[in-house]
Amino acid sequence: MSEKLSSNQKEKHDTVAEFSKLLDEYPIVGVVNMNNLPTKQLQNMRAQLRKTVVLRMTKRRLMKKAIEHAKTKKPGIENLISHMEGMPAMIFTKDNPFALSKKLAKNKSRAPAKAGQIAPNDIEIKAGPTSFAPGPIIGELGSVGLKAGIENAKVVIKADAVVARKGDVISDKLAGILMRLGVEPMEIGLDLTAVYENGSIFTKQVLAIDEDEYKNNIGKAGRWALNLAVEMAYPTKDTTALLVQKAFRDAKGLGVTRGIMAKELVSDILAKAEREMLSIKQAVGC
Repeated sequence: MSEKLSSNQKEKHDTVAEFSKLLDEYPIVGVVNMNNLPTKQLQNMRAQLRKTVVLRMTKRRLMKKAIEHAKTKKPGIENLISHMEGMPAMIFTKDNPFALSKKLAKNKSRAPAKAGQIAPNDIEIKAGPTSFAPGPIIGELGSVGLKAGIENAKVVIKADAVVARKGDVISDKLAGILMRLGVEPMEIGLDLTAVYENGSIFTKQVLAIDEDEYKNNIGKAGRWALNLAVEMAYPTKDTTALLVQKAFRDAKGLGVTRGIMAKELVSDILAKAEREMLSIKQAVGC
């Protein structure tokens, strides 16, 4: 009995030592939730990520112990512990946190919901036709909050509806309806909950950047800055040509308004005079 206990203690000690070594070796340390991740998909992800990422899992208590040991060299890393959700594992890499998040997101795939799973986001069903023939299915749809009717001998969903909120437990009935509708609300993959780098913790909300939106925002900021610089007459390499053009337009407008007979303004002044004459003619009915 004492030998078995000693063996267990040695195994735990070796596990903590392995995690401590990884924590010391890699600058970027993340926590992932592997809940509902099938073995086959996990093996595929390990193979795809092997060159740049080390993934390790053990008892939560042992991972916490290794993290506590590492905090003297990596201040703030103990804050990762509060982000250990579901079935936690640790991920080690030399990629930056945003590159890691993007890489893990690309390796995710959609999957049907199973009874007892937690909705990762609000699950919304859009209004529209279905492939169902009229029958008991109308009542089944209604039981999960979907208003249904019949059009052209087929069941249609009449209004958009959220059938589960983020964090809700998916019932057996709802899982069956979603499967019949072909809705796959679940994501299979490593759910990155937080990443440590240089004393900072980046949560998944911070890491999940919409790259297209980010690029659009940068473009929008650039346009706004250019417009502001032109409006306040701030000369730079990018605004000088625009400022000269604006100054010319403003000067020309002022010259036409004041009737200054310069060579560049004659045609515009005559055109303005003609418009005013026609307007007066129309007003007096001539």
